[in-house]
Order: sequence, then structure tokens, then C-alpha cells
Amino acid sequence: MEKRVYEKLGESVFYGELPNGLPVYVDVRPGYGKQFAFFATRYGGVDMKFETQDGWQDTPAGVAHFLEHKLFDTKDGNALQIMAANGADPNAFTSFGMTGYFFQCTRGFEENLRTLLGFVSEPWFTPESVAKEQGIIGQEIAMGDDEADTEVFYDLLKCLYDHHPVRTHIAGTAASIAEITDQTLYTCHGAFYNPGNMVLTVIGDVDPERVLSIAGELVTGKATGNPRRDYGGAEPEQAVSHDSRRTMAVAAPLFQLGFKIAPPAKEELLKTRLVAELAGDLLLGDSSALYARLYNGGLITKNFSYGFEDYPGCAFFALGGESEAPEKVRELFFAAAKEMGEKGFREEDFRRLKKAAYGDMVSRLNSFEHTAIELAQGHLDGVDVLSFPEAFRSITVREVRDFIARWFTPDQAALAVITPGGEES
Repeated sequence: MEKRVYEKLGESVFYGELPNGLPVYVDVRPGYGKQFAFFATRYGGVDMKFETQDGWQDTPAGVAHFLEHKLFDTKDGNALQIMAANGADPNAFTSFGMTGYFFQCTRGFEENLRTLLGFVSEPWFTPESVAKEQGIIGQEIAMGDDEADTEVFYDLLKCLYDHHPVRTHIAGTAASIAEITDQTLYTCHGAFYNPGNMVLTVIGDVDPERVLSIAGELVTGKATGNPRRDYGGAEPEQAVSHDSRRTMAVAAPLFQLGFKIAPPAKEELLKTRLVAELAGDLLLGDSSALYARLYNGGLITKNFSYGFEDYPGCAFFALGGESEAPEKVRELFFAAAKEMGEKGFREEDFRRLKKAAYGDMVSRLNSFEHTAIELAQGHLDGVDVLSFPEAFRSITVREVRDFIARWFTPDQAALAVITPGGEES
């Protein structure tokens, strides 16, 4: 395996690729008793329409999430229970653009790695097991419909986007998952769970060559690469609507204020993420004048958060939490962004926040889970995430100021609000 050294971070990562195209990353941490493995595919909630050798497939919403659940069921039993009995803490998630399966353990690493690679690579579905899972996930969807934090986020996305599937719940709906069959799952697994569309990352005191060898034994499928996907054509540049308001059984109003941003090109992806993070920190970080005014004025609470997200074909910045006056939050944010975009900000503030953001990124490398997922996500995005020191160093005051002036405007914005009420409306 090739050893990639990142001197500025004091990190090194071993990289290898199986003959069938599966990339394997191993970050060796000598002396640690814990191991973490993450096996992921470039397939998520937005990937509903895609091309196979049999032509274009148009699948129901929620298949990626449904498939994540179903893969744990094998002919030999439930993989979650098998791994837990062997000392592992396993789990999985589906995002808009990726599905990942992982475990951490302090014993039985090789056995657990074999189980992980085996059940993800070798699916087993029956009409009866699919019908049973439809009932389970249907209950999960019903419970999720009552989660106002999730609902206000999707309300925002429906305002920002006209047709991009990011508007659609990752889990789908009761109606959409009712359309899923065992053949649907086999088709999607065959398209997306091929070595050329996947990645394995491992962190811990392990032998990189041994990890590569085990992967070679278990992941034997043929690489068919990254399937072509259809997200519905070009989106309007600006938000398609600017306001959404409804009621739910919540104790206090919830809001999400978001800004539609052009998805960056692959070569600009890492830097754009860092620029967006710095822009958010300058405007909304704990030490910013705007945050002090919002918090001290009782306009936001401690559950306030913000961040930049990008997925295939879309990108956005969002801020939100509880507020009795979300329109006032929007007004003050627009004013602060306009002033900062026109007049700029102090060089010392920029340097201080840049240093703090860099320090946060370095400290997050201490997390096995964070590092493994970031390495995998970076590979699937075509980005070397551990090159962030160089990207950080190249960011200028002007770039951050231009980002604020270009994207944090009323034309790009939408405000979604959920207010207290006995019945949803």
C-alpha cells in the first residue's frame, strides 16, 4: 500500500486499491485499543433516477434508506446482532448523497470487518422480508412526521429548490416505500454497491496490508463505476419561494433561514466549504456582533446552529433554531451580511477566526469516526480532505467577503417557520 504523509498535520494514511477498483484507506494509530471501520457507497436519498445497462431506472423515494436497513438481514441472521455479540458497536446512516456502514470495537476487529464487508456486499432480500420492513420503516416515517426540527428543514429545502430531489425526505413516504420490492432493492444494490462506487476506511492500531487482504477476500464484485444520475435538470439560480409557515405541536416557534448557492466544481469544493464556514463564523460565531445582538435580545436560544452543506447538484447555507421573531432574525442577518459584503471586516477578526477554524479541524482528527467518514466522503467527492492546511492558507479576506456579498442576499434566501398549534396546517 502507498503511504501518504501529511507533514503539517503529523498524519499519515495508507492507501491501496483492489484489482476490482475498491479504494481502501487505513489510518494507523499505534497504541490505541479501539478500531473503527467505515464502508460506504456513493448512493443517497437524492439518487432516485439513474442509468443501468437496462436503461434508466426511476425508483421511489426512500430506497437508499430502505436498502440500508435491509442489508443487515442476512441468510445467517441479523448482522447487527452478530457483530454486537463479537464485541462491536455497529450502525449505519443514509444521507442525501452517501450510505455508510460502520462499527467500532476493542476486540474481534478482523471478524467484525469480515462481517461488515460480507453483509454489505452480498444482499439477501425476499418479498416477505421486504413487506415486514415496509411496516417497520412506515412507523419510523410516521414518527418522523412529528419531528418539527426535521420538518422545518425540509420546508426550507422546498422553498429553495424547484425540483432537485434534495426536497424529498431521505426516508421517503409511506406511499413511496410501499412501491419498493425485492427486485427494486437488487437493482439499486447492483447499480451502486459495486467496488468502483464504494470506499473502505479503517482507523486504529491495525496492519494496513492485512486490511487490504481481507477486503480482497470479501469484496469480489465487479466494478461498474459511478452510475449516471438525473436530478431533473438545471435549477433556477435563485430560491423558488421565499417564505413557508405552518403550525405543529411545538412549544416554541422553529425556523430555518437558508441561502441557495451554486454547487462548486470538484476542484473548488474543499476551498468553498472552508470559505463558507469562515463566512458563517464571521457573521454568526459566538464572538460576532450579530450573534450577541440576536442572543442578548432574546431572538435566538442556545440551540441555534448554522452551516454549509453540499450534495450532488446542490449547495446551501442554513441557520436556525428557536425564535419568537424569526422575521426579525432574517432582517438583522440581511443587514449584517450587506454591511460586511460592502465594507468588509477587520483583518484581525479574519485571522483569529481562521486560526480557530483550523484548530477545530485539526482537533476533530482525534475522532476515529470523524476521520474515517471524512476520508470516505472526500474520496467519493474527489477531494483530499487532509490537504485542508494548504486550502486554508490560500483563503483571502476578499474571497470570504465576496462569498457573503454574492450569496447572502434576499434573492437567494428562504425562511421556513413552524409555529405552535394544536393541528398541523
